[in-house]
Amino acid sequence: MKPRRAQLWHHVLLLVLLMVLMGFALTIGSSGIALGEVLQTLFSSNPVSDDIRVIILQVRLPRVCLAAIIGALLGISGTAIQGLFRNPLAEPSILGVTSGASLVTMIMLIMFPSLITTLGQWLGTFVIPLIACTGALIAMLMVLLIQGQQSGSSANLILAGIAVNLIAGAGISLSAYLATDHQLRSLTFWALGTLSAASWPRVLVTGLTLAMVLPALILSAKALNVMLLGDSEARHMGFNIQRTRRVIIVLSSLAIASAVGFTGNIGFIGLVIPHINRMMFGPQHQHLFPLTALTGAALLVLADCLARVIIAPAEIPVGIITACIGGPFFIFLLIKNRRLTV
Repeated sequence: MKPRRAQLWHHVLLLVLLMVLMGFALTIGSSGIALGEVLQTLFSSNPVSDDIRVIILQVRLPRVCLAAIIGALLGISGTAIQGLFRNPLAEPSILGVTSGASLVTMIMLIMFPSLITTLGQWLGTFVIPLIACTGALIAMLMVLLIQGQQSGSSANLILAGIAVNLIAGAGISLSAYLATDHQLRSLTFWALGTLSAASWPRVLVTGLTLAMVLPALILSAKALNVMLLGDSEARHMGFNIQRTRRVIIVLSSLAIASAVGFTGNIGFIGLVIPHINRMMFGPQHQHLFPLTALTGAALLVLADCLARVIIAPAEIPVGIITACIGGPFFIFLLIKNRRLTV
């Protein structure tokens, strides 16, 4: 294990990198704002123009904060899933939570648009996130029910997730077939991931989710570390494997549900970020969880910057950017790691 001082420096350096990227992101947009004006708006009592203040505090800062929080949620959920299944190729969607969120959202938008309008009068911009979160949590419950009182092995969980994914995939295909062109275009943009609807209430809700899930996962880190040795070894050491698996599934599903509900399906972060951190910093989950939270946050902030400027003033769905960044970098690390192990 690395010395504690080195581990602390890793956290500090990643935190500084995240802060730098967030500051840089606040200067990017259709209206160019100098870094000095950003810092003056955030930290100085000297007045700046009202237009700049509104752009930074009401438009860009909530978006940047939401990107960081969603990236952190995706990173820690991917770390938990990969540790649970002892498979670096596992990702959050393996449990069917993402598919469940997409299915319920598509059904409601296509089949019950008037109900969405009615709910929108009461819930405002939270109506779609709440529907998506409901679908994600339903999928999680289906996985737990399908698994039932079985031994709780990783194979049973994977099979339950595959079953939920298949059912949800069929429903998504049918919903897409019945949708109008306008509905299908809107749903496609949402499914690819977007941060364009960021607001301070959304930042608050997702931030509270992160504040609840991350400490709970860190508390489960010791059990996950032991489970890497195998289920029998973990049982001999006194760990309740079945209960630990259910706790990890619930916590990961809450993180994924919040991320998918507020920003759509942003892929690759939950797959690439945990694997990169594990290769760089080792397999100890008590350190991996905060590291993947910071790295995932930094990657999504960077990806959102690119999504806003590549074809400005239009915007590319951020899920496309994360795949374009993460895919080649992931391949590079795999090739490099293979050469080192040959």
